[in-house]
Amino acid sequence: MTGTALCAARRDRELAAMAGGDVVDVLVVGLGVTGAGVALDAASRGLTVAAVDAHDLAFGTSRWSSKLVHGGLRYLAGGHIALAYESAVERDILLRRVAPHLVNPLPSVLPLTPLISGPRAALTRAGFVAGDALRAAAGTPASRLPRSRRITPAEVHRLVPAVRRAGLRGGLIGWDGQLIDDARLVVALARTAAGHGARILTRCRVTELHGAGATVVDTRTGQEHRFRARAVVNATGVWAEQLDPGVRLRPSRGTHLVLRPGALGAQTAALTIPVPDETSRFVFALPQPDGRIYLGLTDEPVDGPVPDVPEPSAAERGFLLDVLATAVDTAPSEADVVGAFAGLRPLLAGAADSTADLSRRHAVHTSPGGVTTIVGGKLTTYRRMARDGLDAALTANGLPLGRCRTARLPLVGAAPPERLAMIAAPARLVARYGTEAPDVAALAAGDPALAEPLAAGIAVTGAELLWGLLREGALDEDDLLDRRTRIGLVPADRDRALPAARSAVDRAAAATGP
Repeated sequence: MTGTALCAARRDRELAAMAGGDVVDVLVVGLGVTGAGVALDAASRGLTVAAVDAHDLAFGTSRWSSKLVHGGLRYLAGGHIALAYESAVERDILLRRVAPHLVNPLPSVLPLTPLISGPRAALTRAGFVAGDALRAAAGTPASRLPRSRRITPAEVHRLVPAVRRAGLRGGLIGWDGQLIDDARLVVALARTAAGHGARILTRCRVTELHGAGATVVDTRTGQEHRFRARAVVNATGVWAEQLDPGVRLRPSRGTHLVLRPGALGAQTAALTIPVPDETSRFVFALPQPDGRIYLGLTDEPVDGPVPDVPEPSAAERGFLLDVLATAVDTAPSEADVVGAFAGLRPLLAGAADSTADLSRRHAVHTSPGGVTTIVGGKLTTYRRMARDGLDAALTANGLPLGRCRTARLPLVGAAPPERLAMIAAPARLVARYGTEAPDVAALAAGDPALAEPLAAGIAVTGAELLWGLLREGALDEDDLLDRRTRIGLVPADRDRALPAARSAVDRAAAATGP
């Protein structure tokens, strides 16, 4: 294995090698969770790999998720048992083997308010029991994800104090997985792939794609290059049909609001709220380690050109706050919203009228020109998507499949919870960096100021910014604020942290040289 550190100098060396005529076994386009997953799968099979993205790691949909690693309960409600089981299996793999440092159990409470009839409560409870059966079938022990159960009104208020008290009959509690940060998962995948020899090349925009490679523009210099490969995988998500016209997508937008700490009290469990007059749609209020709440999500069709960074609409913001208001005594208002984000789902076009009813199953398509495109799916099932896409690309080009190893391949920083608990580093760093937390903290050894929070209310330290530049492939302040640390989810915090991020970029450049 080669080193897992990603930095500007490594990018430039490996880009020069590809531009100089190196031929790789697999070229991956797109470095969201699926593309990074393909790169790791291929590299860990012993194949040579180059993976490119027009922007940065996790620039697109993969950083705009609900940060949930879920077992497919919604799929069960729609009768998609195989898809639900696949989700439960992949959740178990992430939770216990691949990324136990980034995925934690999360309790979720559905309060039984007067708006939820007895029959609907019974149906929901049956769904929770079915979810328990899926968890057991996937091999996840109850010690890691406890069984669902009915709880008393007092227990509901202990976990979610804001729930409306009038008429509350108790609640249902279930458990799922929650990512500390979806972008961190992508970074860990890319770095692990790099450790197996994959070339991870951001700021490389593909302008032409074919079965033998691609025309690529280095957006940092404007230079155009020809990359050569024996197999090509298009994992660009909602932008996939721009490179493969044979794929038809119907994107939908999912919006979340970021609520200030304390907006719903000292909430320690997710709050699940059925959408009025809908049978299988819910809004979730998801607690975050910093005390903020992510309130989501919507499912709105997107027409026209696909934007690089989607924007939530005023109607979606109002919808989320209105649904939340049906379940709490004092409803947060726009004044409690400190940020918002939206992501686009790369759904395959289908016959359903609503994007909410379109299948979340992934699909693989190999064009007559030899490009294999993987679309659809969910963040939870990225590993299965990557495996299926890579297998199809290798088969189409007559390359040996080899054995997929990713189900038992821990990502950088991964360790069991009991080992993580013994690491001598601040708990917040361990939660984000796993076994690498002491190395992040050590960057402040020569300058104690790097161990201090960047500003009041922003826990991120200067050492974390340097780590992002020296080890995680960040190239500028946007990479640091918007994808390595997620400070940018709150615009006011981003403005306050921007000078520190710029200083870190300058410091890293001086330390590594030209």
